[in-house]
Amino acid sequence: MPKEVDDKFYDRADAHIHLTNDHQTEIGRGKASASMLYATARFNAWVSACGFSNGAEMEQAKTETLDYFLEQYRLMLEENLDDYILNFSKYMAPSDGDA
Repeated sequence: MPKEVDDKFYDRADAHIHLTNDHQTEIGRGKASASMLYATARFNAWVSACGFSNGAEMEQAKTETLDYFLEQYRLMLEENLDDYILNFSKYMAPSDGDA
């Protein structure tokens, strides 16, 4: 997670999760996850492109850009995996609607 997050950080993340949850009921978790991951990659490529004047400049920074986003994703995924490991029974408990 970024060191300093604004007060709407988790609200925005939750909005994306809710949208993906709506999709996964129709197409399954795997496909919904793949679409979300692709959308995140596409958006982050655009965010990165906004910081450059041309494609050649962007290409020169490609490795650094990849390293940054991959490290951020790794840290966030690790944090969330640890959270699920610690709270597995709570998070994965069947709800009233489950079989």
